[in-house]
Amino acid sequence: MVTFVIDSSVVLWGQTIMYTAYCLAILSLVAWFARGITHEQSGTSRITPKMFYIWVGFLTVLGVSLHLVTYNTIPWVKDDLHANPDYVASYDITVADHEFTLPSEQLQVPCGKLVRFSVTSNDLTYGFGLFREDDSMVTQMQVVPGHPNNLVWTFEADGVFSIRSTEYSGPKGAQMIVPDAVKVTGCGTSDNTQAAGTR
Repeated sequence: MVTFVIDSSVVLWGQTIMYTAYCLAILSLVAWFARGITHEQSGTSRITPKMFYIWVGFLTVLGVSLHLVTYNTIPWVKDDLHANPDYVASYDITVADHEFTLPSEQLQVPCGKLVRFSVTSNDLTYGFGLFREDDSMVTQMQVVPGHPNNLVWTFEADGVFSIRSTEYSGPKGAQMIVPDAVKVTGCGTSDNTQAAGTR
C-alpha cells in the first residue's frame, strides 16, 4: 500500500468537508424517519423497512470508508501509531507552574527527519502544541504528570513555530505560549500555510 503524507491543514479542511457531508446524510435519515412517524400517510408509505435498512447500510459503509481513505493521509499515523523509534533528535521539555522550560531558547529542528519532543509535567495536566505563525496547529499531545509524554514528528517544510498549551489547566493556561520556539530548516521549501499567512 502506498503511503503519502498531507499537511495537517489540508487534512483538516478535507475532513471538515467530508464529515459535514456525512453528518448531513445522517440528519437526512433522522428527518426521513421523523417525517414518516409524524405525518399521516394516505396510501402506502414510501419509507419501507427495506429502504430504511438500505440507507442505514449505505451510511455505515460510507462512514467506514471515510476512515479508511483518510487513514494514511493523516500526518502523524506513519510515525506515531507505528511507534517508529528511529528519530534523529530528541528535545526534552519540562512544564510546571504554567510555564514551558526548553533546553535552549529556540529548538533547531531538521526538516524531513523524524524527531521526538519529550515533555514532562511536574504538576498539572497540560497540552503541548506546535502552531504556525497564522495560529493554525501543526500537531499536539496531552501532557500528563507522572507519565512519559512523547510526540514524534517529521516536518515536511521549513518554518518557525510557537509552542502552546492545548489543554485547560486553569486561567493561567491561556498565557502558556512560547513564540518562535521551534525553527525547522533543511528542506528548502517553506510551510505552505505559514507562507500564505505572511503575505
